[in-house]
Amino acid sequence: MIRVTLFCLFCALSSAAWGQFRSIPVEAKRGEIRSLGNMDVEIDGKAMRLSPGAQIRDAGNMIVLPTAVPAGAKVKYQLDPQNLVNRVWILSPQEVAQPDPRR
Repeated sequence: MIRVTLFCLFCALSSAAWGQFRSIPVEAKRGEIRSLGNMDVEIDGKAMRLSPGAQIRDAGNMIVLPTAVPAGAKVKYQLDPQNLVNRVWILSPQEVAQPDPRR
């Protein structure tokens, strides 16, 4: 029983540590996203396309599929030179509460 408790405690602490290593660029824009299917998303009411090789990361920094993004999720995102969505970070409640340095 003690081993199971220690293992659970270790897992919880290590997942929190991974969240600290997440680095979102300062120039990333903040928005609200929802999936439109396939490679299309809507950010702040504007339909946009994901770039080939786009990455969407959840609050735990794990890659998620575009169709698995919760509608209305608060995100930070970056566009590539062709104005396609290239990187998306789904924000944790703590990150949402932080002021946006771009404003």
